[in-house]
Amino acid sequence: MKIQKEFGSFDKYVWSFVNHKPIINNFKKLSDLPASTSISEKMSKDLRNRGFNFVGPTICYAFMQAVGMVNDHTVDCFTKKSF
Repeated sequence: MKIQKEFGSFDKYVWSFVNHKPIINNFKKLSDLPASTSISEKMSKDLRNRGFNFVGPTICYAFMQAVGMVNDHTVDCFTKKSF
């Protein structure tokens, strides 16, 4: 509720970490994908400072991938062409 009051919505809060634009990566193979990034580490730290639990950098990065903040499809993936 505090985040919603401060930012207008939780959506606006989380998207602020990527300047409200999805990050499009161009990894060649799955082994190139990181488990976390400096952005997910920043998000994790901020969430923890706000009292959240179970929000480590890896979980935050997986969340970012799941909601479309990060596109980590490899360059040869058929879905990459649709973005």
